[in-house]
Amino acid sequence: YRKQARRPGEFVAGVSIPAAAPNLRCYKLSKRFDQDISAVLGCFNITVEKGQVTAARIAFGGMAGIPKRASAVETALIGQPWALASLRTAQSVFASDFTPLSDMRASADYRLAAARNLLIRYFHDLSGRPVNVLEVQA
Repeated sequence: YRKQARRPGEFVAGVSIPAAAPNLRCYKLSKRFDQDISAVLGCFNITVEKGQVTAARIAFGGMAGIPKRASAVETALIGQPWALASLRTAQSVFASDFTPLSDMRASADYRLAAARNLLIRYFHDLSGRPVNVLEVQA
């Protein structure tokens, strides 16, 4: 956390952020919406051509010591049909990518289940299906 590859005397002079890809979606799960560290943060950018997944970039925060790509999940999706069944299969490899910790924000089991479910939420969101998110006020 907070590690950088800068040498003494070096500094960041600027940051360039490219325009968002049309299929990019990020979902934050936290107890409070604003100014709260997320229990799980999932970002997805999947390219689908002619009904087939041709590229997948998936990353999570809150699932490891630092934000990390879900490379096994990405590999499981590439070349598969853009269908709920393909995503259900890809859900089974999340544990290959992550061994989350339990802390005051969420248990390890919750984090894995939430990450798997965010993949399905992304599918519905990208497919134009309504996504029903229940907001819980504590």
